[in-house]
Amino acid sequence: MFIEIETRGDYMRAVVQRVNRAQVVVEGETIGKIGNGILLLLGVEDADTDEDIKYLADKVCNLRIFDDSEGKMNLSLVDVKGELLVVSQFTLYGDCRKGRRPNYMMAAKPDYAESMYLKFVEECKKYVDNVATGQFQAYMKVELENDGPVTLILDSKKNF
Repeated sequence: MFIEIETRGDYMRAVVQRVNRAQVVVEGETIGKIGNGILLLLGVEDADTDEDIKYLADKVCNLRIFDDSEGKMNLSLVDVKGELLVVSQFTLYGDCRKGRRPNYMMAAKPDYAESMYLKFVEECKKYVDNVATGQFQAYMKVELENDGPVTLILDSKKNF
């Protein structure tokens, strides 16, 4: 039996981490910092569109992963007036199915990825007052205190 494996995902990917705090440091300088909220690692592919951005920004900002007064995850980032730190992460498109070195061919080319990343950040600002960022194509140190921990994987085509 032959099973064909899709080589292009055609969707934006994100790792969502509920945090008590998070920050991004580049060359010893803190460039993005948040308190209670979400650290979001964002991967972009060349086929991603503005619709992918709108869907994923809405999903992330309204995802009910914060505790209500009864301790149930029933509130969103918007509800708790939390903060958002968005970090571009091309390695989310690392394909590790063959060999021992990830293949990043599915990741968007840098110019397109940066423009989509910036559009995503602007879309999130429609929902959240404090949106911090990393630095595109920089070597970053990301520090966080994961709350829970709560870590989820999302994509704009609803595969998971």
